[in-house]
Amino acid sequence: MKRALPFAAVALLAAAALADDSDLGPKFQVFPADNPWHWDISGYKVHPNSAKFVESIGADGTMHADWGTDFGIPYCVVTGKQAKQKIVEWEYGDECDKDPYPIPDKPPIEGGPDAGADGDRHVLIVDRDNMMLYELWHVFPVDDGKKKGWKAGSGAIFNLRTNDRRKEGWTSADAAGLSVFAGLVRYEEVDRGVIDHAIRFTVRKSAKKYWFPASHHAGRADDPNLPPMGMRVRLKASFDDKGFGKQSKVVIAALKKYGGILADNGSDWFFTGAVDKRWKDDDLNGLKKVKGSDFEVIESVDAKGKPILPPGMKAK
Repeated sequence: MKRALPFAAVALLAAAALADDSDLGPKFQVFPADNPWHWDISGYKVHPNSAKFVESIGADGTMHADWGTDFGIPYCVVTGKQAKQKIVEWEYGDECDKDPYPIPDKPPIEGGPDAGADGDRHVLIVDRDNMMLYELWHVFPVDDGKKKGWKAGSGAIFNLRTNDRRKEGWTSADAAGLSVFAGLVRYEEVDRGVIDHAIRFTVRKSAKKYWFPASHHAGRADDPNLPPMGMRVRLKASFDDKGFGKQSKVVIAALKKYGGILADNGSDWFFTGAVDKRWKDDDLNGLKKVKGSDFEVIESVDAKGKPILPPGMKAK
């Protein structure tokens, strides 16, 4: 149900990806260091259609840090002893991993636990002992007298020790078929001063196609100027971070080196992170000064759709 990356990396300049989350430990690795989320794209060529892609999203639009003290996508960390349970009902079961999920009694749900609250309602669970990641979309509690548990729109399970991808054409808890957790901005990494991965972002309207590392699209149009799922953007190297807050500067540096990966449909230029009471909202609000025209789309796949490897990485 998973596919590995179409290459074996034998040389890599980037360091291993470590998550300094207090619940995960200082050496917890979110996918291998040669995973596409950790690729240094600062040396990639600008895509020939970059300007039109950016214009379709909104060159005059502004970046929005869609996370803070009271909003964002939550996640929880469990041990290998956490009991697993089956999802009793799927909306899109044909493209889901249907193994049991280690859902705690009161999992943090994006948007809140109230069953009346709509939205994406992601539930992200990290099994720190087994290095497994469980992600669900559109999660609601079920207790109708006949069955009790959880229902979900879609779900995906990732082995954090591997570079396995979703089957081609399959979604995940994200429209692009990618991991949501891997692309979140988390407080611990900003606090240490380094984000070592691309950041998940959304656009209102996407193309009816996808680029590696995505495996799925959610578009309805064949317009060549619309961005495909998996498209990578990079903040221009010339962008000046003078006047930005300490937290925003870490995000800006990551967007220059690792960029953003289009992962879902939503509001234009919305980049996502985890909710945390320690964020400085005024600092993050400063990122609204970043305009769409400050980004460029990089050439991350060749004419055949194969990934272009970053400098320092070789394929067998």
